[in-house]
Amino acid sequence: MPIYTYRCDECGIQFEQFQKFSDDPLTVCPECGEESLHKVYTPAGIIFKGSGFYATDHRSPSGQSKRSGGKKEDAGGGDTSGSGDKD
Repeated sequence: MPIYTYRCDECGIQFEQFQKFSDDPLTVCPECGEESLHKVYTPAGIIFKGSGFYATDHRSPSGQSKRSGGKKEDAGGGDTSGSGDKD
């Protein structure tokens, strides 16, 4: 059963209430008796961590540098092996 947060516009009281999804939202304030209650919605933050996520899942400089770095390493690898043969 989810917990909902309610706030009264008249007296400013804020409280949490266990309710089913099928229950009607509360409208009458238990403190002052006015019909001025409303639900308070808070955003939920999501953080993706770990190596299991694709670089396109989030925009970060690290995801972009891996793409461009891989192309540069291929070109650089050919030059390094050529200079190693000369020594």
